Amino acid sequence: MAVGRIHVGPAFGSGGDVVIEAVAVPDASVEAIRSALADVADPEIPAISIVDLGIVHRVDVSGDGRILVELLPTFVGCPAIEAIRSAVSERLAAFGRPVDVAISFEVPWTSERITPAGRRHLSESGFAPPAEPEDVRCPYCDSANVAMDNAFGPTLCRSLFYCRACRQPFESFKAV
Repeated sequence: MAVGRIHVGPAFGSGGDVVIEAVAVPDASVEAIRSALADVADPEIPAISIVDLGIVHRVDVSGDGRILVELLPTFVGCPAIEAIRSAVSERLAAFGRPVDVAISFEVPWTSERITPAGRRHLSESGFAPPAEPEDVRCPYCDSANVAMDNAFGPTLCRSLFYCRACRQPFESFKAV
């Protein structure tokens, strides 16, 4: 709530100020925007956010209030990038400002950009976090007794493995 004058000119009675409803304007700081982006899940692996995946490269708010977001695709030609761009625009619409989402190749995405929380979420959802093939561990039983079935998984950023200990197939993010 805010207090302010609603009439022009002298007050009609004592006080003259009335309580009016204030319109809540969301905080559009870079930190608030990054926090909102943490709600955007990767469409191929919903257990991890695009922030934890490390594809949010830059967030800025221009002088005119426009929100600018740059994303780094995990691989050139990533099939999910347009879905991610749409999800970012939809999530940031709550700020009530124009949103520009750009795809950037200014720096390459690497698997080192995945946060520790992101690695934990990957493992908890049955994906081995990025590692060299000889260092991949089973996300189900933590065994190192695994074999790569195929270097090419369902997407360019993942490989298929099989655990000889618990006999579970699983995917591993490629170390890039």
